[in-house]
Order: sequence, then C-alpha cells, then structure tokens
Amino acid sequence: MVLFKFPADIKSDFNGYDYIVQIINLVKDIKDEEVIFDFQNVSFFEANLTALFGVCLEILISKNNTFRIININNKVETILRKNNFLIELGFEKIIDNYETSMQYKKFDPKDDDGFNGYILEQLLSKSEFPSVSPKLHKEILRNIFEIYENARTHGKCDFIHTCGQFFPRKPNKPLHFTLVDKGINIKENVSIFLNEEIEGSDAIEWAMVKGNTTKLNTSGGLGLAVIFEFIKLNRGKIQIVSADGYFEYRNDLVTKLKLNSYFNGTIVTIIFNLNDKNYYSLINEKTDLKNLF
Repeated sequence: MVLFKFPADIKSDFNGYDYIVQIINLVKDIKDEEVIFDFQNVSFFEANLTALFGVCLEILISKNNTFRIININNKVETILRKNNFLIELGFEKIIDNYETSMQYKKFDPKDDDGFNGYILEQLLSKSEFPSVSPKLHKEILRNIFEIYENARTHGKCDFIHTCGQFFPRKPNKPLHFTLVDKGINIKENVSIFLNEEIEGSDAIEWAMVKGNTTKLNTSGGLGLAVIFEFIKLNRGKIQIVSADGYFEYRNDLVTKLKLNSYFNGTIVTIIFNLNDKNYYSLINEKTDLKNLF
C-alpha cells in the first residue's frame, strides 16, 4: 500500500501545478499496488485540476494499480461528484443544478467530434460567457481545438484530459478550463526545432507567438492566437505548464517560473472573466469599434 497525503488547498497556481506534477512523477514507478490519496487536509480543490489529477490516475491504471480517495470532506466530494471525476471511483453522481462545473472527460485523441461537442456544450454555451460575434465564436472554438490538435500531433498521448469550474461568487466570475496531455513536452519540441537547449518557460513563450510552430509546412504555435487577444481584453488569465516551465499571462503581466519537478506533457489553463459585459468581434467584421481585435 502506498499513501499520498494532500496539502490543505489545491489551486490553479504555480504551487498547485507543481504539487500534482510531483505526485505524477512519484506514481510512475508504482506497479501492482493499492494507492491511497488522503484528502484529510484538503479544504479546497479547484475542480478544473482534476484534468491533471486524471493523468495521475491514468498512469496508475496502466501499471495495474488500484486506488482510492479517503477522508474527503463533503464540500470537495460534492464538487468532484458534480463534475463526474469521482464517479469512476465508485461515488454516485450529483446533478449540478447551478451549472458551475464543466464535466471531467478524457478523450481519445481521435475523437474530434466528441471534443468539439464538449467545448460547445460545456464552455461556450455558458449563459454568462461574454458576448461574441458568431465569427469570433467559431474562431475561439477553432483555437481551442488547435490546442487539442497540438496534443495529438506533438504529444503522442493515449488520452487528453479536460475539466473546468465556474466560480460565480468571485468578483470577476472566473471560468477555469484546463486541458492536459502527458506526451512530448513543449521544451523538447522547441529545443529540437531551434537546434538549441532552451528553458521550459522560454519554450512556452516562444510557442505563444503567433506563427511560431514546430510543425512543418504550417503555422500555428500553441493555437492560442485569437484566445490570447481575447483574454487580454477580457481581463482573464492563461497558464501553461510543460517540462519544467511555468508560464502565466494576466493583466499584461507575464510570469515565468521553473517547476521543482518535470512534467513530460503540457497543461493549458484558460481562465475567462465572465463578469465582462462587453461585446467582442473580429476586426474585419467592423461592428463594435470599442472591442475589435
């Protein structure tokens, strides 16, 4: 039996990602064991991070381990039952009457229709989502699909994990959306492409630039060009973790840090500000002069 005792809070920040990545690296060498996750000290778990925790469980399953969560408090349990994460662990489903959660899902990289349907239903159809033109709506969907496509093309992973959480009581009503793959990381891809060793956070920043891509005969980067511009105006946030790099954009401020552990994959979290009453469209639509990009 192997026991992991989680700390008090798991949030979408450097410490939250760093901690779960450490757990992922520890479980890689565990085979044919019962693994117990003790949530006794966990008073708050941002539900979108179940996308990352799901990678941990995927690795355990692949090595013939069993696992369970113990000492989980009612508040955390309720959230993780509403978003379906705990259902595979034997917990019963709770209906999310307030629609504050995005369902935890793990997608086969070939399930294009399933992923697109998930983004349309779980994310873009939220009634509080900022008003956007039909063309911009399509571009945001295309951008998010390109992140999924990058995970398939570069990551070479078995599953792509997604989840999200809406916090309507916070001032800017943030909607957190997280997508994770455990394939080849951005640092490795960019270092090979540039033929030089590059820091993890610098590799992420390079990939954020529109047009930069390690794929041949195509443009793209991480697929975040339109979303990045939208987040700037929306006053939201973007966080990306890959290899040992942590990149965050918020309110015109870029933060780059180095993780204590190494994640051989990519985590993308987009935090939309749903307390935004503006209307957004693409610049070539020539509609709302105050909110064009």
